[in-house]
Amino acid sequence: MKNHSEKDYLVKLLRSKSVLKQDIYKKTIEWFAVFKEELQHCIGILSKEIDDPRVRLRFVDRGEAEAHLYIGSDILIFHMHTNVFKFSEFDFATKTSYVKDKPENGFCGVIHIYDFLADSYEYSRLNDTGFLIGRLFINNESHFQLEGKGDIAMLYRDFMHQVLTREIVRDIIYRTAVYALEFDLLNPPYDTINQVSISELQTLSSHSMLKTGKALGFKFKSSGEIKAEKI
Repeated sequence: MKNHSEKDYLVKLLRSKSVLKQDIYKKTIEWFAVFKEELQHCIGILSKEIDDPRVRLRFVDRGEAEAHLYIGSDILIFHMHTNVFKFSEFDFATKTSYVKDKPENGFCGVIHIYDFLADSYEYSRLNDTGFLIGRLFINNESHFQLEGKGDIAMLYRDFMHQVLTREIVRDIIYRTAVYALEFDLLNPPYDTINQVSISELQTLSSHSMLKTGKALGFKFKSSGEIKAEKI
């Protein structure tokens, strides 16, 4: 009898939670397609304004789950996770009636936005570091929440009332691009890079083994403050 009950419960889970996750994943794919369309639109607009071939303005479609935006000295990588996640009990969204009354609303697909130096990709510098500057959560009803750096961390936090639109997608792209370009390459403390191997030096001209990043020799605290870190 117990096995029968467990089987029935398993069937219930498959019909509810598994189907829900498939629906959310489908919704996330649809919105990621919108992101790619808007990234191309963004490049088209900026290319008309910036008439200088030295300035990188390029969109690269890397398939269903990844897209690259080359913009100036930076590359923004938009990556859609293939899994569905549930908000942590510590997240404010779970305290709202929107999620409390309907817990399935707290399951979301996720799109990550990373910032790298464009040269890191152009020259295949595999040791170079980048930063996660945005994380977008989207549920089955297109309600969303954006975590991130700079002012984007404060603008889109109302998961209960916010519904994603094409205009908001465009705004997210522009704001993350502005943040990336304003976040300049920092020179590391001398003592953190005063040693180099022969093999590193020999490959420096083409595929640098010396780690480079926007904050080489530094890392971000959760507060956004930069602190020194030895490499």
